[in-house]
Amino acid sequence: MKAIQDYYPDHFGACYGCGRLNEHGLQIKTYWDGDETVTRFVPKSYHTAMPQFVYGGLLASLIDCHGTGSAALAIAKAEGIELEGFNAPRCVTGSLKVDYKKPTPIGAQLEIRGIIKEVKGRKVTVEARLMADGDICVTGEIVAIRVPDDFGK
Repeated sequence: MKAIQDYYPDHFGACYGCGRLNEHGLQIKTYWDGDETVTRFVPKSYHTAMPQFVYGGLLASLIDCHGTGSAALAIAKAEGIELEGFNAPRCVTGSLKVDYKKPTPIGAQLEIRGIIKEVKGRKVTVEARLMADGDICVTGEIVAIRVPDDFGK
């Protein structure tokens, strides 16, 4: 199964968080899982804040990039876009709110889940939670804005 990011045109492929063409990036992948969206990511040892715990900036990036990918999925669903080739809608962050609930351990597979709260025109609001070993470590809310297909060219 392909992720929404696999349908982004090449000029969006350089994104540090989700760009499939950025060999130094996180290259996250976002999928539908029922009514929620999901991304999984395993932090590397160099993603540390202090021994045994993940750097908070990385966690915010994961919430952010999962949110924009979730928004793209929501727009495609709302507009009946059949994903093929490189035709996915693309979103950027309008706002990001992150709340750290507990330290996130290095070495655990992180699961980021999104719930689409609203799709209104070009704006999509996504509620996200990041978990490690089933424990919620970070929550967030992303307002993503759809951009034109030629944005950034």
